[in-house]
Amino acid sequence: MPVINVEDLTDKDKALMEVNQLKLEVKLERWLTSKCCEEIKDYIQARVEEDTLVKGIAEEKNPFKEKGGCVIC
Repeated sequence: MPVINVEDLTDKDKALMEVNQLKLEVKLERWLTSKCCEEIKDYIQARVEEDTLVKGIAEEKNPFKEKGGCVIC
């Protein structure tokens, strides 16, 4: 899909693009926020054991672990 510079378009072209976008959006299925939040919470809780943000990174697999300390004499 080519890149379009919106500043080069006429007002009619801009309006047509907006109408086309709205036609796409109106077809999307909408969900209640409460339902989405429940599903996200269940998804996260089901995968908490493999989540590195929750359990951390194993020391041997941590790419940010310091290789050696600095000694000042």
